[in-house]
Amino acid sequence: MNFSKWLLVSALLLPTLSGLAAEEYKLGGDSLPQEGVPHGQVTKYRFEDSKVFPGTVREYWIYVPKQYDASKPACLMVFQDGSGYVSTNGQFRVPVVFDNLIHKKEMPVTVGVFVNPGEVPTAERGQKGRSNRSYEYDSLGDAYSRFLLDEFMPEVEKKVNITKDPEGRAICGISSSGICAWTVAWERPEAFRKVLSHIGSFTNIRGGNNYPVLIRKAPKKPIRVFLQDGDHDLDNLHGNWPLSAQEMAAALKFKDYDYKFELGHEGHNGKHGGAILPDSLRWLWRDYKTN
Repeated sequence: MNFSKWLLVSALLLPTLSGLAAEEYKLGGDSLPQEGVPHGQVTKYRFEDSKVFPGTVREYWIYVPKQYDASKPACLMVFQDGSGYVSTNGQFRVPVVFDNLIHKKEMPVTVGVFVNPGEVPTAERGQKGRSNRSYEYDSLGDAYSRFLLDEFMPEVEKKVNITKDPEGRAICGISSSGICAWTVAWERPEAFRKVLSHIGSFTNIRGGNNYPVLIRKAPKKPIRVFLQDGDHDLDNLHGNWPLSAQEMAAALKFKDYDYKFELGHEGHNGKHGGAILPDSLRWLWRDYKTN
């Protein structure tokens, strides 16, 4: 086939191939409301008393499943960038997925906590505040885990009864909050031992590119982790996201971690991660008691 004919065939096939890619990551039944499945309740709150990140305020939401019994400690899953995960018409629709999987006993009775990054309010009325997101999420070290466990979670635990068992506590995020989820478990595996990271920024924004080396050289930690990325993810001055994810997966394999890595064909978004969220949660909670 000569070059001009190849161009013509490619032009004819391109819309079809693009359509197939779009169809590949459609939400399945577990991400949609189902008849006969009881719905949990989502309540919105505000947190503004941080000493780790002084001056910041943030919104957060708590999902309580219908099956929750206040006399019994529930499992916990914390979602950074919470507003994107708690939405019931977005790419993840976590409350809907939780409703369906808990009902089918494919994951335990789990309280979902969805917390946004901090924002420093402006002194000028009507102006947008300064986001503290990258500082909180992309930084290595224990600052965010101290905020989460020493300041924020005690407020949540006044409202719901949550297990202290680290095997019953998971943490999730996307992009910068995807690396943050790993950082919390890495720093505090006695508090969180399950991680779900969507298109995690394991790149050199604030030193996250060092994690593969740290994982290889440090003693293995009791963390189970599901990594998702796409081969059309970002490639910029901070690094290449798909390559960084593969470096993470290789390091986890080298140290014999309990991990799973799914490399799809999307970019820096939640389409792939949202489509496989139900299966990701099944894998993450696969051997945890559901009664």
